[in-house]
Amino acid sequence: MNSAEFNLNEDRLRLLTSEVRQKAKSIHQGGGKEKLEKLRQQGKLTARERIERLIDPDTRFYEFGTFAAYEMYKEHGGCPAAGVVTGLGEVCGRLCVIVANDASVKAGAWFPMTGKKNLRAQEVAMENRLPIIYLVDSAGVYLPMQDEIFPDKEHFGRIFRNNSVMSAMGIPQIAAIMGSCVAGGAYLPILSDEALIVDKTGSVFLAGSFLVRSAIGEVVDNETLGGATTHCEISGVTDYKCTDDIDCLNRIRHIVEKLGRPDTAGFSREKPRDPEWPVTHVYGYFSSDKPYDIRNLLKCLVDEGSLEEYKALYGKTIVCAYARIDGWAVGIVANQRQIVRSGKGEMQMGGVIYSDSADKAARFIMNCNQKKIPLVFFQDATGFMVGSRSEHGGIIKDGAKMVNAVSNSVVPKITIVIGNSYGAANYAMCGKAFDPRFIYAWPTAKIAVMGGAQAANTLLQIQKTNAEKKKGAALTPEEEQSLLSEIQKKYDATTSAYYAAARLWVDEIIDPAETRRWISLSLQAAEHAPITRRFNVGVIQT
Repeated sequence: MNSAEFNLNEDRLRLLTSEVRQKAKSIHQGGGKEKLEKLRQQGKLTARERIERLIDPDTRFYEFGTFAAYEMYKEHGGCPAAGVVTGLGEVCGRLCVIVANDASVKAGAWFPMTGKKNLRAQEVAMENRLPIIYLVDSAGVYLPMQDEIFPDKEHFGRIFRNNSVMSAMGIPQIAAIMGSCVAGGAYLPILSDEALIVDKTGSVFLAGSFLVRSAIGEVVDNETLGGATTHCEISGVTDYKCTDDIDCLNRIRHIVEKLGRPDTAGFSREKPRDPEWPVTHVYGYFSSDKPYDIRNLLKCLVDEGSLEEYKALYGKTIVCAYARIDGWAVGIVANQRQIVRSGKGEMQMGGVIYSDSADKAARFIMNCNQKKIPLVFFQDATGFMVGSRSEHGGIIKDGAKMVNAVSNSVVPKITIVIGNSYGAANYAMCGKAFDPRFIYAWPTAKIAVMGGAQAANTLLQIQKTNAEKKKGAALTPEEEQSLLSEIQKKYDATTSAYYAAARLWVDEIIDPAETRRWISLSLQAAEHAPITRRFNVGVIQT
């Protein structure tokens, strides 16, 4: 790659990454400066201020789900970050999942994506056996959308089911009632191991004073009904009465400090080494519109001298390699975007999965499971190879073999969508449906059943036929081009990293230069969960 092309790539990706930061900064304002200031006037810290006070000094909170509900619910005024902040942070040296309601967004009410985001946080805690801390401050279900958050399997009630299951699994759960905690939501803190409540600002009850008066005619204020004094001195529902937010957060730290030492999975980690090339070089070596060598990116991400490629001369459109990332041993499965030549001399397109590369990747994935080595997938693929030659060669059989190996893997899988993630390649390269322990996207990620140009032309034929029926005549070339542009614009909008992150198809949109850090954090989390399930792929296509 020449220096001019490198610099152009670098400028593009840095600009896209800067846009992500700016959008995230706006999302961090929650319901807006006025709403945040109102919380402070009530004697409360904001959700993110609470988290900063909770985690260890000079450590970082790794927020995931920042873009949940991004550009959704516009008719309801929007719901930045789905009204709840989730992520990983160290508390007294212990990595924890932290969930904090943002009361500046619709008083912390639960939208459909709020429920999905809370469930994802619980899933992270369960899969990695991490303690989970809830900082509760919510008005409960957002009533105008109750039918989309209340009754189904993956809705509001699933959270309380998870509370109970986590308790049985021995996963510590600590809940702090730092504001409203109403109706069904009252069960979340009380199903946790220990519940703290802040005097005068925290309250928990199945029905608030207005509903009580309407239902049974009793006149009572919320503080008497479910405040800190009531639940710490009379009902015994809560365990600790705290004077304010700071006192509450300090007490949580005291509880976490005394947790027993967890078991570990025993993954291999040595002293980290810097990559061979600076991590910031990923900006220049990646291209979203031209072929590039994935090995150059890997040299910016893995520890220097640790990359050992598996079957380097076979199945070249997928690179499989053992390596270390920040000291952690990993198995890497990465799409190669260069045009390559097979051992038989045939040209193969970069970013396409052929039979030989699927066969190689399946075997490599099975090897990593045998050796208890976590897997890291780098996705930039347009799909599997099609056509009579591939079909006769058994592409479906080899693709099925790879999908089987990914599906039945018992080692942690971490997926980074760096570019295209189209069709069955999304599945074979461990997309969301295949239970990656964590899945992240670069700003350049595109997730869809097929690329925008192909999809737009397919959809054009359908809409063109309908339009011509209404018009009673064939469309002009100008009308056809206008229709094509409109279709492609709409389709492309649904394939972006932001669209995926808004719906939690990915956990977070990350800065490419921080990929090492996110992978290392994910492995640190995964290390807390020993592997107990036996690796077995069942009947596999050969």
